[in-house]
Amino acid sequence: MRLDRKPAWSLARSWLAAILVIAGFAAASAPAGAASFQPLEIVTKNGVQVFSVEVATTEQEKQTGLMYRKELADGKGMLFDFNPEQEVSMWMKNTYVSLDMIFIRADGRILRIAENTEPLSTKIISSQGPARAVLEVAAGTAQKYGIRPGDRVGHPLFGSK
Repeated sequence: MRLDRKPAWSLARSWLAAILVIAGFAAASAPAGAASFQPLEIVTKNGVQVFSVEVATTEQEKQTGLMYRKELADGKGMLFDFNPEQEVSMWMKNTYVSLDMIFIRADGRILRIAENTEPLSTKIISSQGPARAVLEVAAGTAQKYGIRPGDRVGHPLFGSK
């Protein structure tokens, strides 16, 4: 008795092709960005708030940021390094979750906070002055923890922690 392997191989190739297509879609839709998390502290009049942040330092990481993500947990965020200190402009294009954008000076002091940004908007959000970095956290975080301009951020980007 002779087995014809052609139909079995054809079926295996079809399954393999389907798996590769699915894997490709999964990789394309996976959030891009910095892979490691680092601690960041904000000293407010209410106490110290600790966050776990991804640090975006490359141009690709800064351009992608938190785009395409469907959620951002409390206590998590992304820190964008714009060294040297400069006027910074952000937007919410392809960003599905509302954010608080915290603009930080080179000395670690908060310059400005843009609260409850509009998801998917291409409206420009400016630092309104020189900033070294921008911290993006879930909308409502600044109000929840009493974070205000002038508060100090502790992270190695600012020569601390």
